[in-house]
Amino acid sequence: MEYKLYIDGRFCDAAGGGTIGVRDPALGREFARVAYGRGEDAQRAIAAAERSFRLWRDVNVYERAQYLRQVGALMRQRVETMAEAVTREVGKPLAESRAEVLGAAATFEHAAEEAKRHYGEWVLSHVNDKRLLTLRSPIGVCAGIAPWNFPVMLLCRKLGPALAVGCTMVARSASQTPRSAMELFGCIHDAGLPAGVANLVTGPAGEQAQEFLAHPAVRKISFTGSVEVGKELMAAAAKGLKKLSLELGGHAPFIVCPDADLEPAADVAVKAKFRNMGQSCIAPSRFYVPRAKARDFTAMVVRLTSALTIGNGLDPGTRVGPLIDELRVAATEALVEDIKNKGGAILCGGQRPAGDRFKSGSFYEPTVAVDLNQDMLIMKEEPFAPILPIIPYDDLDQAVELANATPFGLAAYAATNDMTTIFKLGERLEAGVIAVNDFAPATPQAPFGGMKESGLGREGGWQVLDAYTEVKLISIAMT
Repeated sequence: MEYKLYIDGRFCDAAGGGTIGVRDPALGREFARVAYGRGEDAQRAIAAAERSFRLWRDVNVYERAQYLRQVGALMRQRVETMAEAVTREVGKPLAESRAEVLGAAATFEHAAEEAKRHYGEWVLSHVNDKRLLTLRSPIGVCAGIAPWNFPVMLLCRKLGPALAVGCTMVARSASQTPRSAMELFGCIHDAGLPAGVANLVTGPAGEQAQEFLAHPAVRKISFTGSVEVGKELMAAAAKGLKKLSLELGGHAPFIVCPDADLEPAADVAVKAKFRNMGQSCIAPSRFYVPRAKARDFTAMVVRLTSALTIGNGLDPGTRVGPLIDELRVAATEALVEDIKNKGGAILCGGQRPAGDRFKSGSFYEPTVAVDLNQDMLIMKEEPFAPILPIIPYDDLDQAVELANATPFGLAAYAATNDMTTIFKLGERLEAGVIAVNDFAPATPQAPFGGMKESGLGREGGWQVLDAYTEVKLISIAMT
């Protein structure tokens, strides 16, 4: 495997010969160097995607689907190698990395099949001598920008549907996780996709985003990342009226409903919170519990959280790994100190783990906090940290009001066995994804995306194909 850029059907060095070190967050040191590009490399990749688009858009959808299914098959064959790359770069346990790779493979496979059913339609005319029909055409060259926390899955959510409908793409991987993306493009290369259809660049995020925004051939940008950067992209994209898909930050509530069974609810809460150490845009970050049940629920959560085994993600017994880097550790420490300084209490965790094997890595203990108030940073900002704050409530209406009292609207969670409550929460919670008794709601066949400041558009489901196509009307006068 060559850990290089992938432009116009081949792995290549960056134009200026640049490289970047890849750091293992569990060991706290660099373990590899890979090609690291600049704006010139993005320009080369866009030119290749523009050339190939003229051919790829005319490839029969069933043939395109065969290519994508082959990519998915290769990812499944190489799941262990790819999962190890994800764990070495992000730190998450191998089981989580393996699930990410398999889910990403399913994204390619789903897009391959769904594109075959992305139909146009006949439209009834208001006059007898006219026939109206619509068809969908690929939008053109697209750019996909993915973050580091799910480096394979989030690229595949963009690549799969774009390629399936006939678009070409330039993907930009996060600087922290280039090897994971390069492993993915090894599968794309070996699947035999025509040169230029899918391209991978690395480099400074702002510099390459400017190339995507400035180039007239790039008709759409799909971005997953922070709200701040998403707003900047939206403003800049207006100059060229480029289409955007934005999956931005979250601050997800988790409501334990009055009828919920506490033991399974606590289990789902801990799994959802500490998956990838809370470094997920859909990670629940505010846990609302009926006041009468708060003490028992808190005890269960503390017990489960304290039992999580911290360690290197490559070790079989590890349940939670390190944070991505020292910046995330410092941000987590700042949130914990703010909780303490404003009257909150830490029931478990709240510090770096002791022991020689933790000294070099970016480790932090999974943390449970109580006695929260609305002035605390963790109640206002997306935490992206392994902190589980528990807040009592008096009635469900109050819980819903608190849950919605945020500019974010990506995900929300609920623990309940009552169907009436499920439908009421589904209608009232201001979130694009609502998980009931479920710690991992994202799946290729269902739409994924946010409301309010959490983004625009959806990834997954048949809806994602609309984002990469234009609707054309054909009006035929019968003579």
